[in-house]
Amino acid sequence: MCVIYFAVDAHRELPLVLAANRDEFYERPTAAAAIWDDAPDVFAGRDLASGGTWLGVTTGGRFAAVTNYRDPSAPRGKLSRGMLTTDFLKSGEPPLDYLRHLASRPDDYSGYNLIVGAIRERTEVGYYSDRGGEPRLLTPGIYGLSNHLLDTPWPKVLRGRARFAELIETGEIAPDAYLDILADTATAPDADLPSTGIPLEAERALSAIFIRTPGYGTRSSSLLTIGRDRRAILTEKVWV
Repeated sequence: MCVIYFAVDAHRELPLVLAANRDEFYERPTAAAAIWDDAPDVFAGRDLASGGTWLGVTTGGRFAAVTNYRDPSAPRGKLSRGMLTTDFLKSGEPPLDYLRHLASRPDDYSGYNLIVGAIRERTEVGYYSDRGGEPRLLTPGIYGLSNHLLDTPWPKVLRGRARFAELIETGEIAPDAYLDILADTATAPDADLPSTGIPLEAERALSAIFIRTPGYGTRSSSLLTIGRDRRAILTEKVWV
């Protein structure tokens, strides 16, 4: 995933609403969201190169989503970041315990942001990045995440989160209303671009919520909602 907007106990009907775009190289083999043969309680897309996922949910109300942390100068980890989400979905660990275990293994993965949660009698959603801060449970609210730390005010985070917040505050439940936010191809003015160590032309292209470049871009857009009864609905549009 490269941009995620999500609401924790902020929608009047739904403990979780999460809208996200997955950006990836077009040549990387991918399977659309489906029930997994090797984990029948998991519903998720699948990275066929490494076996993990960028976003998934279980029949028991557990979910997980990951983005990479953009830092081309950092060393690469030895494990796929898609296993961060997969391992949580297959485990029974509480969100914060799982994140704390990851924090004790700082060299296993390339830079990442991880959101994990469980909707049970109460909502527990945890966040951790191996590039800053301690694992923590999130308080009720509306959040935005791209390829830096949670709520870093990149233009795409601010623009999309503002539109997302408007929908949450009205109690909107129609998937297309949220997916429309994820279809925004506008790029940010150069003066507003972050500096992450990549060329300006690439920084400009990646500033869009929906990315399209010759070899890399938005592969899918997803909306995940989980109700108080733990009923999860994952809507996915596959683009490439």
